[in-house]
Amino acid sequence: MSQDPKSDPAALAAEWLAARESIRERGLPPDVLPVEELRGYGGLEFFQKMLRGEIPPPPIAQTLDFSLVEAERGRVVFQGHPGRAHYNPIGSVHGGYHATLLDSCLGCAVQSCLEAGQGYTTIELKVNYLRALSDRVGPVRAEGKVIHVGKQIGTAEARLYDASGRLYAHATTTCLIFPI
Repeated sequence: MSQDPKSDPAALAAEWLAARESIRERGLPPDVLPVEELRGYGGLEFFQKMLRGEIPPPPIAQTLDFSLVEAERGRVVFQGHPGRAHYNPIGSVHGGYHATLLDSCLGCAVQSCLEAGQGYTTIELKVNYLRALSDRVGPVRAEGKVIHVGKQIGTAEARLYDASGRLYAHATTTCLIFPI
């Protein structure tokens, strides 16, 4: 985070929303790259190109209103804005929203350490839900960090939090790494 979240959560939330809009304005519409093209990028290079608007974000990002906002080797951050379209029948944001943001940043944190020609898939995801999300929460961020990346297995951990630093969920993953 760029500042202490407890200092001014409203200002931090506004900063987060402005950053998301800046990324979206310079980007391409959501799409899926052909495997042949994807094979040519290392993980971190892929995310840096996406942040610069040279590679489109995936369609799921539009569906669930989230965006890649930061990427470095071993660390990836997605930002989402939960809305009423994400509600379940009991009046809160569906747990699948939490899980999708967390799964995305976890897998992409692993991917950020991969070389060109390598891919991954999630083989295990463990999510701990701590509090409900609603459309009043404002933007949330899912930050994933690598624990270990080997030749065949990668592991990572993540946290889903708001601009006040409140933790909504945390998760771990195990990913299978393979040649594309």
